[in-house]
Amino acid sequence: MNMSATPNAAPDEKSTTLAEQAYLNLKRDIMDGVLAPGQPLRLEFLKQKYHLSFSPLREALNRLQSERLVDAFALKGFRVSPLSTKEMWDAINARILIDCEALRRSIAAGSDDWESRIVAALHALDRATGKTAAPDELQAHHDLVEQRHLALHRALIDACDSRWLLDFSMTLYVQTERYRRPMLLNLPKSATPRDVSREHHEIVAATLQRDAGQACGLLAQHYSRTAQLIEQSLGGANAPQR
Repeated sequence: MNMSATPNAAPDEKSTTLAEQAYLNLKRDIMDGVLAPGQPLRLEFLKQKYHLSFSPLREALNRLQSERLVDAFALKGFRVSPLSTKEMWDAINARILIDCEALRRSIAAGSDDWESRIVAALHALDRATGKTAAPDELQAHHDLVEQRHLALHRALIDACDSRWLLDFSMTLYVQTERYRRPMLLNLPKSATPRDVSREHHEIVAATLQRDAGQACGLLAQHYSRTAQLIEQSLGGANAPQR
């Protein structure tokens, strides 16, 4: 019985692995703008691009739809969700609500170890942003900075003792990140200069002082400044609406 059960488990495991691979590849290309906002996602095209069969691709597309990165239409298939100034502000404002609540709870309950994780995350981010990458290492360097940027924001709120707040925070991070990444490439030269490192240091300083009001105010400003720059990069009111 055991010998006959083992081979039967392999196809399901392989299918799960391929579905996860499809999901990660599609999500990466949507976030990086390789698959453009509004672009149709025809299964035959995706099959050729990612060398995967229809089944894992459909599973990945359904998963991405649940994350609002992909739209589905009856009888028409899928498309990359369009970018929208209104949608972006909605996601940013929701993220402010969620992350500020999580930060307040973390400040109230966080231990010395929590403080140490924040300091370590800030130092790691400073180290990454302070390095100069060679031309052939730019993508890897960018990915490292983004990983450490997210790690700092997660460290700030990870003592909130709420899985739901942390899950909602990550969902909203993904939604806002697909706007922020193109913004970093398309920001007009006329945009107001910004010292993001200083903003991070000020948020951390207020957090370690256990000043919830100041820390949350600075975090909200930090996100709002990002949204304002995204709006400039999208062309403000002329950006496509959903």
